Amino acid sequence: MSDSKGSRQRPPQEQERQPGRESQMDPPPRYAGEGYRPGGKLEGKKAIITGGDSGIGRSVAIHFAKEGADVAILYLDESEDADLTAELVEKQGRRCVKVAGDIGDPAFCREAIDRAVRELGGLDVLVNNAAEQHVAERLQDISDEQMERTFRTNIFSIFYLTKAALDHMKEGASIINTTSITAFRGNPMLMDYASTKGAILAFTRSLATNLADQGIRVNGVAPGPIWTPLIPASFDADKVARFGSDQPMKRAGQPEEVAPAYVYLASQDASYVTGQTIHVNGGDIVGG
Repeated sequence: MSDSKGSRQRPPQEQERQPGRESQMDPPPRYAGEGYRPGGKLEGKKAIITGGDSGIGRSVAIHFAKEGADVAILYLDESEDADLTAELVEKQGRRCVKVAGDIGDPAFCREAIDRAVRELGGLDVLVNNAAEQHVAERLQDISDEQMERTFRTNIFSIFYLTKAALDHMKEGASIINTTSITAFRGNPMLMDYASTKGAILAFTRSLATNLADQGIRVNGVAPGPIWTPLIPASFDADKVARFGSDQPMKRAGQPEEVAPAYVYLASQDASYVTGQTIHVNGGDIVGG
């Protein structure tokens, strides 16, 4: 069964390592926003997007470019995906700076922000989007190493990157953090991941209050099941084939269906919005 956004089910598939490769996905995610109508909402802005090589991050980079922003994408080592994202951004007539490395390393985070700001010529928007997740059936199955790694990638990095970015951000700047539906309803198979997403939510609300008098807005986006490389890199093939079918809309979302939320929060359309979270999840009613 299919709809306008693609197949509700997909071939069973898995990838061996995270964060996954978009080039290996079947079918490929929809990220380009072919029907999107830009309005110059981010003209001349400079943005940094973590996890910008693929998935939601790639779509955000493309949509930001369509709205007139130059972007820097941070990613681990998925050079093929990153090269394509840069090509797609540059087709919009904007610049794309690629920075590869581990955002769980505070030294890399500082160096990446400094390099991106230097090459872009400033910083107006920071999108903290990169994440990893690992399935575990029992709490006892989550090793100390896995737990630390998940927290380091998903929440420690946001502290590292945001601290470094704030040295370059002025009134009118925007910080957007990717949390998750799991922050609100939990997930029995992703306990450490869900915990980091809850921490991101609390950090977003706290930092928004902290920076309000400086005119820097801080908001979040909480996606539901979105078809990104993290999915086949996390779950078994049968689960991947059914991914998203339990949502009210009976399908997974596409990255291009999430990216406009980031455009809104980055733009002056959201000038009176801070400390908030936009839910993009196919109709799953959650609190917060």
